[in-house]
Amino acid sequence: MGNARILIFTLACVALHSVGKALPHEPQLGSARVVFQTSYGDIEFGFYPTVAPVTVEHIFKLVRLGGYNTNHFFRVDKGFVAQVADVPNGRSAPMNEEQKKVAYKTIPGEFSDVKHVRGILSMGRHDDPNSGGSSFSMLLGDAPHLDGKYAVFGKVTRGDETLRKLEEVPTRREGIFVMPTERITILSTYYYDTKMESCEEERTVLKRRLEASFLEVERQRMKCFP
Repeated sequence: MGNARILIFTLACVALHSVGKALPHEPQLGSARVVFQTSYGDIEFGFYPTVAPVTVEHIFKLVRLGGYNTNHFFRVDKGFVAQVADVPNGRSAPMNEEQKKVAYKTIPGEFSDVKHVRGILSMGRHDDPNSGGSSFSMLLGDAPHLDGKYAVFGKVTRGDETLRKLEEVPTRREGIFVMPTERITILSTYYYDTKMESCEEERTVLKRRLEASFLEVERQRMKCFP
């Protein structure tokens, strides 16, 4: 009986250890959020600055400069990826000099052990692992064959319903690419900081409490010192 209990306990520990290893480790998202306002709806995403700091800074700088405005998704492969075109070739509006300086820059491949699953943001590149530019993909499904070969730098935080709409757009195949038959435009972009939103809420609560305290003090003053 004692040996049976030991065996059961051992098997339970092994099972728990296996489950723990199987669970994917998700990095901490930074506080910045970017919103792409597309012709099919909004897509919001955040960054993994501790996983790919150079990539995050590069993409976020392009966003801040308005580089992705009038760009588009040139590739939509259902269950695989929705890929944003590189800024120099994808925009319908001309770039200014500051945008050009950043858009034509290439960055090193920051490969990690973060898994390519639905919602992940992954940098596009050529055969050279250090050829990342401004094109990146939003994963529409799990793609383990990309793990460790393409730089993961963030994930979609809102707008999965928009991604599902993109997956229903008619497509055509051109070589290895599955491309939409109509232009899926990124009409405009904006960004915000979730920490600032939190502070704004705290400021509002504090203001209400101060106002309530003031009214209570005033009531006591009128009562005691008419």
